[in-house]
Amino acid sequence: MFVNRMPRYEILSEQALATLDQGWRRLVSEIGVEFMSERALDLFREAGQRVEDNTVFLDSEFVLEQVKKAPREFDVQARNPANTVHIGGDSMAFGAVYGPPFVREGAVRRDGSFDDYRNFLRLAQSFSVLDSAGGVICEPNDTPLDSRHLDMNLALMTLTDKIYMGNVVSGENARDTIAMGEILFGGREAIETTPVSISLINCNSPLRWDDRMLDALFEYCAAAQPVVLTPFILMGAMSPVTIPAALTQQMAEALSGIALAQLIRPGCPVIFGSFLSNIDMQSGSPTFGTPESGIGLLCTGQIARHFGLPFRAGGGLTSSQVADAQAGYESLMTLMPTFLAGTNWVMHTAGWLEGGLVSSFEKFVVDAQIVEMLQHEFTPLEIDEGSMAFDAHAEVGHGGHFLGAMHTMERFRTCFYRPFLSSSENYERWMRGGALDSSARASNIWKKKLEEYEQPPLDDAVRAQLEEYVVRRRAELGD
Repeated sequence: MFVNRMPRYEILSEQALATLDQGWRRLVSEIGVEFMSERALDLFREAGQRVEDNTVFLDSEFVLEQVKKAPREFDVQARNPANTVHIGGDSMAFGAVYGPPFVREGAVRRDGSFDDYRNFLRLAQSFSVLDSAGGVICEPNDTPLDSRHLDMNLALMTLTDKIYMGNVVSGENARDTIAMGEILFGGREAIETTPVSISLINCNSPLRWDDRMLDALFEYCAAAQPVVLTPFILMGAMSPVTIPAALTQQMAEALSGIALAQLIRPGCPVIFGSFLSNIDMQSGSPTFGTPESGIGLLCTGQIARHFGLPFRAGGGLTSSQVADAQAGYESLMTLMPTFLAGTNWVMHTAGWLEGGLVSSFEKFVVDAQIVEMLQHEFTPLEIDEGSMAFDAHAEVGHGGHFLGAMHTMERFRTCFYRPFLSSSENYERWMRGGALDSSARASNIWKKKLEEYEQPPLDDAVRAQLEEYVVRRRAELGD
């Protein structure tokens, strides 16, 4: 977990914030938000909100009262206490890519498999810049659909000892995730005291929360597990084309979901979610790493702090089909504002390719390198007598060089950051080494990481309980 003590880059004036504030209030009260769940509608009715069919017309002051019940900061425990993370404040926690059905390994693009899934988990465990493998790091398409969440949970809990994300395909899948968490951490009370998972609840933008996501929301909130209430907005498709309109819609959707979470269980930890980019107005394709998404991300951080909420945004996003220069610069276009905004929970940190359709092994390494460099860049300078190096000037004098100075000799091993992926070799040496570009070097690195991977220890009795649960539930599900 990285603690970002650098100043936040805030671009909204007080007047701009006030205008956006009026905008979301109008949306929730005049247009309303759809909730495709009778349980959710009943809770809003009981709270005195106007409900017509599936649309809830929310009083904005009621929404803010609910939002205030959510904690500003909280911990998520990992089975290895050294990997427990803090969400909120200056803390930044990073999870790998989430959701792609396809995998790219070098020049090969294919359906994701369970072997791929497990290898990505091993890589997430191996890179210290990642605090979590996430959840659906790729879709294991060679496993049964109804029960694959059980195998994925078991892999998350055994191949890594970092925090993990819960399955949100259905309420039933959420219950399985919670039950397995209880086995891993010693019971319901233990996971309610300090949560063990983070779950992504996406809004079906514009202004609709669907039944499957809401079923999962009810389960995780009831168990006091953090939920990321995230509008899924591609400007021009799921929202109007202007950034202020998209921000207003994002606020209405996220805050309405957070209000419901607090009705389910007051004080349940939540994260103000953002997934905000735009489409190509010529082709209609989603685009990532755009200036608009970067601006939206900076605004989102400021908005979330305005409401006193931890927030999720950013990651290594790109539209590129391969781990090339485009993938690198688009990912940096999103990861830089991720740091400038001080994002608390970063999904899609490593491995995202092709607009989120592909998990890439090479891109995983490239993104880990970018994040490691940004963490170094966003570590404040220590300025003291030693770092001012007056004695080095006295030793070297005029017109000399500092290579052999005592100050240099004492610090040369650690004075500059050394990237693990980049090459600074001269041309001749680079050619003798095979003339490998960054993607080829990344390929070598992830393969070596897998060779060196060591599975973190787990109590045999706990492992057996988890495996027994998976076998029993798979049979009950008919797989």
